[in-house]
Amino acid sequence: MSKFAHCDAALKYAQDVVSGVIPAGKWVRLACQRHLDDLVKGQNKDFPFRFDRKKAEKVCRFIENLTHIKGKWAGTTIQLESWQKFFTCSVFGWVRKSDGCRRFREAYLEVPRKNAKSTIAAGIGLYMLTEDGEPGAEVYSGATTEKQAWEVFRPARLMAKKDEEFQAHYGVTVSASNLSILDTAAKFEPIVGNPGDGASPHCSITDEFHEHKSPEQYDTMITGMGARTQPLSLIITTAGSNLAGPCYDKRAQVCKTLLGVFENDDIFGVIYTLDEAEKDSTGAIVKPEDDWSDFKNWIKANPNYGVSVFEDFLRSRHREALQRASRQNIIRCKHLNQWMNAATAWMNMIAWRKCVDPNLKPENFKGRRCWMSLDLASKIDIAELVRLFKWQDEEDGSDHYAAFCSHYLPEEAAEPEDKAHYAGWAAEGWITLTPGNVIDYGYIKDDMRDFKSEFEVVEVPYDPFQATQLSVEMLEEGFPMVEVGATVKNFSEPMKELEKLVLSGRFHHNGDPVLTWMMSNVLARVDKKDNIYPNKEREEAKIDGPVAIIMALSRAILGEGNEVKEGVLLL
Repeated sequence: MSKFAHCDAALKYAQDVVSGVIPAGKWVRLACQRHLDDLVKGQNKDFPFRFDRKKAEKVCRFIENLTHIKGKWAGTTIQLESWQKFFTCSVFGWVRKSDGCRRFREAYLEVPRKNAKSTIAAGIGLYMLTEDGEPGAEVYSGATTEKQAWEVFRPARLMAKKDEEFQAHYGVTVSASNLSILDTAAKFEPIVGNPGDGASPHCSITDEFHEHKSPEQYDTMITGMGARTQPLSLIITTAGSNLAGPCYDKRAQVCKTLLGVFENDDIFGVIYTLDEAEKDSTGAIVKPEDDWSDFKNWIKANPNYGVSVFEDFLRSRHREALQRASRQNIIRCKHLNQWMNAATAWMNMIAWRKCVDPNLKPENFKGRRCWMSLDLASKIDIAELVRLFKWQDEEDGSDHYAAFCSHYLPEEAAEPEDKAHYAGWAAEGWITLTPGNVIDYGYIKDDMRDFKSEFEVVEVPYDPFQATQLSVEMLEEGFPMVEVGATVKNFSEPMKELEKLVLSGRFHHNGDPVLTWMMSNVLARVDKKDNIYPNKEREEAKIDGPVAIIMALSRAILGEGNEVKEGVLLL
């Protein structure tokens, strides 16, 4: 066997997934592509990470020295499958060039039931306890119930208990509810609920995260890792249905990282599920969503197909889902990893990123017609002032649009630790912070006056909620204020048009990271008449910028037909 056989297998898996040799869903393909791209980047001295084959190999070999404790393999040593080697090598092989410590501090694995996720998690937990070189390592297997907390700890305990050589080599004592190493004061144990602030985890394993109603346990583990050199938070879960829960929020973070919306070198994630539909530049569906009723697609979502999850078992679940409508959601959730009540993201973020023009600046449009729109949903949160410009392509006469967003936020709203991204964007000049704990609308009015002196302001559409007083004041100053209520009637067509513009490359923006983040948060609420309306899952998922753009576009697409008299739109 090659000295780096597991790393070679992990690399081949990534290559085969990207090339289509191995059927896989979008999120797996993107995870594999990220690994392959970073291997190339790693050869550049400016890239801060490198892949350490020796460290990756060490973990895989450690796990494969452990023994299966149940099923037909009981008593035999573990043999990692290629997808497990890819996951393990990726998590442990990527290190910082500066100090050799691990790049990824969080690992997220979302995979359907019966795909041996508890086995690999138990192996990683034992490695972190014994071989990671951390004095006094604390490893915790956490869940919302005692039964679930033991789903990872039990196999880890039994692996250690049945292997006397393992116990002797590492000095591990196996107790009823604890593994410990006296010489190093290391321990591995299950926890339920909120463990308090006393823990100092080197590794936390969160099982079935979708069952957690709050991030309390997860956050406690993360904040307790501050004194550790290279800690690891490992999440293993199936899909669920709680869109307001911390798991779906973490899943969204993983997806946005894989899409390139966020640059996050702390997290590695893989999600095994079916693909959603894909659209072309006109908005037409060019690749339909994977048909869950076609059994061949079940293999894409189950990487351990034929190994730990058998064909006859999956076919029986498949038949049951076809025959019993009442069972479809739970079966698709647990065996295809589909979040059955999850609304899907509206914007194609890959197409959105292609619309970035880093050279695009407002001054390029000086003297041009401009639609300004206002979204002042709350004085204690983000407010938006959008400038939208429209022109026609000289060759084909098609309409093109460019948008610039000004974001406003009270400075006190950027101070909490969980709002650090706001402070970062403000430091980079993307957000204007106004003094105090509420937005000073004077900043917005001053910007509106400046913009009016630079551009030909056609209309200023605004949502009357929270903006009535400001609109009256600006109307008195000669601004053509246009009330656009947040209704399906007003939003559906321009929202559909914006999607088409982005997909066709006729919408342009300057890569504003705040706007990109907001755009990735937008969900499309669809009614029975196929009207759509912008929505979001959680209060923290801001969409104010896209909403303001949709309002501006709702007026701009009307062309020259808007009749304005003395600053008031005649509807």
